[in-house]
Amino acid sequence: MSSGAPSFAIAFGGGGARGLAHIHVIEALDELGIKPVAIAGSSIGAVMGAGVAAGMSGKAIHEYCLSVLSRRAEVAGRMWSARPSTLAEAFSGMRFSQFSIDRILHAFLPDAIPKNFADLGIPLQVTATDYYGHHVAVLAEGDLRSAIAASAAIPAVFRPVIRNGRMLIDGGIYNPVPFDLLHGKADFVIAIDVVGAPVDDGRNKPNSIDLMFGSTQLMMQSITAAKLKNAHPDILLRPPVSSFRALDFLKIEAVMAQTVSIKEETKRAVDSLLQAKEKTV
Repeated sequence: MSSGAPSFAIAFGGGGARGLAHIHVIEALDELGIKPVAIAGSSIGAVMGAGVAAGMSGKAIHEYCLSVLSRRAEVAGRMWSARPSTLAEAFSGMRFSQFSIDRILHAFLPDAIPKNFADLGIPLQVTATDYYGHHVAVLAEGDLRSAIAASAAIPAVFRPVIRNGRMLIDGGIYNPVPFDLLHGKADFVIAIDVVGAPVDDGRNKPNSIDLMFGSTQLMMQSITAAKLKNAHPDILLRPPVSSFRALDFLKIEAVMAQTVSIKEETKRAVDSLLQAKEKTV
């Protein structure tokens, strides 16, 4: 696609707190001097993708996440600031147990992520699921933060997001690893799958919440497997994230420690890809 150095596009997959492993890949690409020319993201991948598209380095994203998520008091304070301002807002036609993802993101996103897609330095596509339209919604212009909120609106945890008259929920339901959106946008496409799968720890039987999230993982895995039969990214990375739950954000240090191997795996995969390209030139 290019006459100079090969270009790369990155697809950041969804997986809740498991997506913290994306940071290792971003850091590896930074150290290799690779700046993506296009990005696609789903759910937590939309958050990470927005950070990269806004110009944040892997180190900056890593430091920001640690500064917030490794301190329970900090998380509690931000969650308190995201609480509904009125009882009517708390119910808002939905079940009381559902949180407003818009408020949560407002409390937790770094200031470096702008309000609009137009202010990003790298083109970004964000996936969401159109609940009543029964299809994937690809968001790439207008209000960025509402797009990220829609992509990360995990059912039964967060309220759906209304955007342009459409009710949108978690992008991972239709497209958990959106590498297909990047076809033709770069010489090479890297996809990071952080969905994981249910694991038997030999200790506790899964409760109803575990079963709900675990069955969603299996659904997302089947979607990705079906997509891979028709097309494949040049590099597919799968960090070892299955032992963590979708909402294990407070376990950031454990997630980062357990998935650190993906950083060197990323570098080796890129090196092998570039060497193979040189042999064909």
